[in-house]
Amino acid sequence: MRIDATITGIDKVRHLADKLTGPQMRAVQAAAINDTAFKVRGVMVSALTSAFDRPTPFIARSPKVVQATPENLTARIIPTLDSRGTWSPGGKIGVDPQHVLQAQEFGGRRADKRSEVALRRAGILPVGMQTAIPRTPYPGSDDGRGNLRGAFLSQLISYLQASGEQGYRANMTDRRKAQLRNQQGIGSVAARRVYMTTLGVRYFVAYGRLRGGRTRHLAPGVWAARGTHDVDLVPVLLFVRTPGYAPRISMDDIAAEAQASEVLARRMRYRIRQAAGV
Repeated sequence: MRIDATITGIDKVRHLADKLTGPQMRAVQAAAINDTAFKVRGVMVSALTSAFDRPTPFIARSPKVVQATPENLTARIIPTLDSRGTWSPGGKIGVDPQHVLQAQEFGGRRADKRSEVALRRAGILPVGMQTAIPRTPYPGSDDGRGNLRGAFLSQLISYLQASGEQGYRANMTDRRKAQLRNQQGIGSVAARRVYMTTLGVRYFVAYGRLRGGRTRHLAPGVWAARGTHDVDLVPVLLFVRTPGYAPRISMDDIAAEAQASEVLARRMRYRIRQAAGV
């Protein structure tokens, strides 16, 4: 959304405005525009918070204000990483909030997540499918808002040899996988009843009826195996057909609710009085 300077609704302070110099007036206009932009941003944040179920702060607070200046009397409110357009500490690197919200405003499919791009590039995620977490999340995997925790997702991508990065995020070695699995023989050697038991976890990919085989009875996705002979199976990340979204938000309606024109007129009057010292 754009907010531009306009000299309307200030008849009560017109005599004060006429006394201001050109640079003073442009500074007044810039300040009033920015006041209005931050007001509209607050309404947008509230709307996003109420429109979605447990939205992450990354999305709910994504509208940022690119402020007006005396040289450029236009402010913009856009869902982005930050007002400078740079990656912010703690943000989801590689994810643009505009791409996430676009499907919610206009409908259609959402853009792939970075993890989905990595899984597809590695030949794990089939074409035409995206990922979703199970209704009952794998223990310790979710952030409480319907998403996998960043650290858990990084480990999973590394385990599945889908990471394209170097260093600590590189693909997991077989030795590290064995340590994570922690498989031991449980039982009695004397009675010749020793069962190989996974005390940790082993992840594997299943394609269900998409490809058949030994895992054809499982839903497509990434599964965790543990217990005796790895018989305890739990879904971790499911592969689902690319969903289509119906429009759920309207930035135009949000802007109208914020009454930007009325707010701008009020802030112009206030800033003129402030600059005039009355």
